[in-house]
Amino acid sequence: MDANLIAAGLPALGWTVHGGVLLRRLATARRDPLTGRHTRAGWTARAERLLAKHKGALVLLVDLDDFKAINDTYGHAAGDAVLIATARRLSDWCGRHGIAARLGGDEFAAIVTDAARTPGLRALQAALDRPTEHQGRTLPVSASVGFCHRRDLAVATLTDALSAADASMYAAKGHGRRNTHP
Repeated sequence: MDANLIAAGLPALGWTVHGGVLLRRLATARRDPLTGRHTRAGWTARAERLLAKHKGALVLLVDLDDFKAINDTYGHAAGDAVLIATARRLSDWCGRHGIAARLGGDEFAAIVTDAARTPGLRALQAALDRPTEHQGRTLPVSASVGFCHRRDLAVATLTDALSAADASMYAAKGHGRRNTHP
């Protein structure tokens, strides 16, 4: 084989490998390493598209109640188990009609494209409030859920939907643990 051809091909091969590595890093950055769910950055772009496209969309925010107490009482591995279970339960509830994300700490978000196709908010609350098993212990779990229907927004922007869901979530927290604000 011609040495000039090999010399010309090596940089192209290098850029191909480099591009593949960058794509894998980008994909990893958009996924939470603990739960495997989207991060805020990975979720936001998709959620904005889904909200704009689906008139029946529902945006949710979930915050675990008294999560610090789980870490302080049972340890960080137990807290991780609760986060993983919460992420899985939220994703299972969304099903094929939405996507879930871990925004950070003990805060999660989701968007479903058609709320009528999900089991309903009471079913989500029941799933999120189920205890989690970890190393032979039953860990108490409860979450506050806030939501916003796209139809309730004057302008369908994700920022406005998240703001409304946040207000709804804090209203739920104000009514005590294990409550979903209607």
